[in-house]
Amino acid sequence: MKKYHYPSIAVDIILEKDDRILVVLRKKDPFKGSFAIPGGFMNEGERVEDAATREMLEETNLNIEPISILGVYSAPNRDPRGHVVSIVFIAKIISGTPKAGDDADSFEWLTIEDLIKNKRVAFDHIKIMEDYHEWKTSKGTFWSSKECE
Repeated sequence: MKKYHYPSIAVDIILEKDDRILVVLRKKDPFKGSFAIPGGFMNEGERVEDAATREMLEETNLNIEPISILGVYSAPNRDPRGHVVSIVFIAKIISGTPKAGDDADSFEWLTIEDLIKNKRVAFDHIKIMEDYHEWKTSKGTFWSSKECE
């Protein structure tokens, strides 16, 4: 009988406030001590938008509403734990005061430029931020192998 290996599904969430993006400092490996967009793995039986809302609440204490999908990132080597496909949402804050929780050691609001320049950014989150920067004018949809135009 053939053995199947399936990728894991994750969500990441971009929140922008006053031209700054909310990022967390990772508490655990992989990429412990690196900045990352808040997010995490989907649970079985959960819709991706519900996973995004749950993960943001767990990591930052913020209730959010997803307003758009930036794209889907599925490069097989984007996560050292294995093949992880991430659906990246753009969201707005509904309520809450930010505070670090779950996998987040702390959080910061950084400009996209500062995040792109930073050498301690987890996973493929620099590419995601570059795509988000482009999205702000184009409103296009992005994926792992799509080049910014």
